Amino acid sequence: MTLADEVRLDDAGDLVAEYVTGLQHTRVHRSVRDGFLWWHRPGALHPGPLAAPAAAAVPDLSGVPGAALLATPVPAGGGLLHRAPGAVSVVTWLADPRPGARRLAAHALAAAGRALRVLHGTPVPPGLPAGPPAALRRMRAWADGRDGLLPGAARLREAALAAWGTERLDRVRTWWEEATAPAAPALIHGGASLGALVPPLHRGRTALLTGEDLAAGSPALDLGWLLGDLAELAWSQGRNSGPVPSEGPDLRHVLLAGYGYGPGARPEDLGRAAVLRVVTHMQDFAAYCDWTEELHDYIAFTAELIDEEGRRAVPGPGPGPGGTPTP
Repeated sequence: MTLADEVRLDDAGDLVAEYVTGLQHTRVHRSVRDGFLWWHRPGALHPGPLAAPAAAAVPDLSGVPGAALLATPVPAGGGLLHRAPGAVSVVTWLADPRPGARRLAAHALAAAGRALRVLHGTPVPPGLPAGPPAALRRMRAWADGRDGLLPGAARLREAALAAWGTERLDRVRTWWEEATAPAAPALIHGGASLGALVPPLHRGRTALLTGEDLAAGSPALDLGWLLGDLAELAWSQGRNSGPVPSEGPDLRHVLLAGYGYGPGARPEDLGRAAVLRVVTHMQDFAAYCDWTEELHDYIAFTAELIDEEGRRAVPGPGPGPGGTPTP
């Protein structure tokens, strides 16, 4: 049995968390049977319905030791409903100062790495929707300055272009092309963020909420998405509360060791994919949340990331020969 089996909105009990942006409305309910239900529905500014048309192609990892379960959704109440073993994601656990919280996050990231390795080896299904995941499509439209950008996104682009210059923007476009149309595309998660990674509250397997963003692309995108989240979180915590404590494992190493340093783990590809993730997150925040002057700090941060090709997001010497991730 997988986490997606027999998920019903009727099983929703007490509401334990709620997150609302213009892009997505998320409600987390305690299940009357077991675990928790994560219900996503379109936000007020979302361009269309939520769907997971290729979810049937996602492998069942219940028999893969140590791997996160790829929790696919079912349509429910005008949105998508996932079953998960916890009420909060790794993002929340990493904000918890208790030492055990970081260990839990490390365990979840290792499990995510193992799960993504299996997913990337799964044949691309013939009915997979064409094109990159929706978040990357939004980011490319923003980078190109297309008509119809939401006001916050248009304001951000004007400010970013003034600070970055056209050369940095062109580099981001080039990396986007390389990641979304590789020579040998794999089945990718398409939205493997820390916010989609849900450890168990008490017992059970970590879940990676999966389905809506499935696409064909470079495996580095999924790994870079998580590495970009970690780099952004470290930067944000450092600027708000001083240096980030270094106790515990390097979460970047933990993720890549779980993955096995296989296809998609070239450091330069991972770094560039991490940049795409942070830029995408910045663009989505400007478009779908209230404007904040903090976005000017993000513009400066992303300029540094672009200049260094995301190197800070990628760990140093790893388990491969000579300290280089083994292809």
